[in-house]
Amino acid sequence: MTIRAYTQLALGAHNDNTYFTDPAGLQTFHLLSHINGGGGASLLVDGFRAANILREESPEAFRTLCHTKIRGHSSGNEGIAIMPDRAFPVITVESDADWRRSEVTQIRWNNDDRAAMTGLDSSAIADFYAAARKWVELLRQPHSEYWVQLKPGTALTFDNWRVLHGRSAFTGEREMCGAYTNMDDFTSRWKTLHFSKEDILNAV
Repeated sequence: MTIRAYTQLALGAHNDNTYFTDPAGLQTFHLLSHINGGGGASLLVDGFRAANILREESPEAFRTLCHTKIRGHSSGNEGIAIMPDRAFPVITVESDADWRRSEVTQIRWNNDDRAAMTGLDSSAIADFYAAARKWVELLRQPHSEYWVQLKPGTALTFDNWRVLHGRSAFTGEREMCGAYTNMDDFTSRWKTLHFSKEDILNAV
């Protein structure tokens, strides 16, 4: 099985690493070269903004995506079968009990990496798919999408917990270098660059 990201096909808006217990915090794409073809524009969607619009327009769909926990998996490479030992919701908020007002803290959406929804009854599955349909419709709205065409030598870094990404189909030969940064590592580095160690420890 070929992983879709390693083809020339278009990719819809998604988050990476939904099959990890702790998905990468920052993600970087560095386009090294693109010859004998075109296309491959990068798509970015602000997941927090989309989630808040969903909460306002379809509160029950928002609640379902906050409370229904599903598993991700990665088994596209030979000898690889990654799946977290527990399930997670598509939308994580600071307080499940106060989901109507609580701040959104993480998005986990990758339709290609979603595992079988075992452990859920038929009613819960139907509710999930109904909510997911509204979610995807919102992600695909023109006002949700930001497109940028990377040029060779350009690097793009974004928050994988907040921003969904994708691309248009492309032709030719394209070389892209990618990198992940753990969110705790990024946060720690940001703090040490902006505050003294004493201030950081006093805030603990």
